[in-house]
Amino acid sequence: MKFDKDTVARVARLARIATDDAERQQLAGELSSIIEWIDTLGEVDTDEVEPMTGVGAMTLKWRPDEVTDGGVADDITANAPASSEGCFVVRKIVE
Repeated sequence: MKFDKDTVARVARLARIATDDAERQQLAGELSSIIEWIDTLGEVDTDEVEPMTGVGAMTLKWRPDEVTDGGVADDITANAPASSEGCFVVRKIVE
């Protein structure tokens, strides 16, 4: 697929990207090269390759949905410059 300046102008307008005439000509060539490269991927023989993931054969591990604090509040607040009773202490910035 070859891109021309009009197609690039339309794509740029849809993407809300400002381009001038010289940029459109350059982008047309670059986009055409990208599409040609992508087309070459279609020539790769993938008949013997199994998909890595699929919708059907996957089963998820279930766990109980329990709300916890993680049990590491003291470890987290230990890195804070100031903490009190398991909470971060920050200075008041709004009066």
